[in-house]
Amino acid sequence: MATATLPAAMEPCLLAIDTSTERMALALCWPGGCVHRVEPGAAASSARVLPLAQALLAQAGLTFAQLDAIAFCAGPGAFTGLRTACAVAQGLAYAHGRPVLPLDSLMLVAEDAAAQGMCQGPIWVAMDARMDEVYAAAYERDAGGWRTLVPPALYTVPALAARWSAEPPVAVAGSAVEAFAQRLPWGTAQRVPAEHDRSAALATLARQAWAQGVRVSAEQTLPLYLRDKVAFTTDERTRAAEAKARSSLRSD
Repeated sequence: MATATLPAAMEPCLLAIDTSTERMALALCWPGGCVHRVEPGAAASSARVLPLAQALLAQAGLTFAQLDAIAFCAGPGAFTGLRTACAVAQGLAYAHGRPVLPLDSLMLVAEDAAAQGMCQGPIWVAMDARMDEVYAAAYERDAGGWRTLVPPALYTVPALAARWSAEPPVAVAGSAVEAFAQRLPWGTAQRVPAEHDRSAALATLARQAWAQGVRVSAEQTLPLYLRDKVAFTTDERTRAAEAKARSSLRSD
C-alpha cells in the first residue's frame, strides 16, 4: 500500500497492533518519525503487547494521550490473537476518546511482499489457517493504494485449488506457499513465502487507513472471524465424548 504523503504538521500519531499470527508486530508513527517492532507472539501476546506499546511510546517521547488513533489487524487470523489486538485497541480507544483503524491482516502480507519488490501486479495472499484450511484474498495496488479484488475468505485446500485452476494467480504470498506447496496449483505464479518486515508493512497500512478516513468508534470495534466455530464449551466436549462412547459400544 502506498504511504500517503502528508505535510509534517498533518501527519497523525498512530499506534498499530497486530497479533493475528504467531509473531506480534507493533508500529508507532508520529510527525517526522516511525518505530516498529516484531517479536514472538502467540500465547505471549496478551502479556507483552501493552508493555511493548509503552516501550515504543517512551522511545518516541510520547504518551497514549497523544495518539490520534489506534490501528489493529482485525483479521482474518488466529482467534485468540484477534481478540487480544481488538481488546487492546478498544480499551485504549475508550480510555483516551480516540477512533480505531481496523486493518486487513491479509493485506498486510500483500504490502510486505510489495515492499520487497517481489510483486508488481495482482497478488493473492494465502495463509495457513490450520485444520487443512487457508485464509485467502486477492489484492491489487494502484495510485490510491490497495484494492481488494477478492475479499478474505476461508477455503479448504481443494476449494482454493479449484479456484486457482480456473483462474491461475499471477503472484501468491503467505505461509500457505510452503504449508501446501504440493497441494495447490501454482502454475507460473511468483511465490513469496517469507515475510520481510511485518511491522513496517503495518505502519504503512495504518498511515493509509488514516489518510483514507477509515475510522470506527471503540464500541464498533470488532475482529473479523471467518470460522463460525472456533472452540467447544466444556458441555459440548462432554456430550461429544459421550456420543463417541455410545457409538463405540454399539459397534462392539
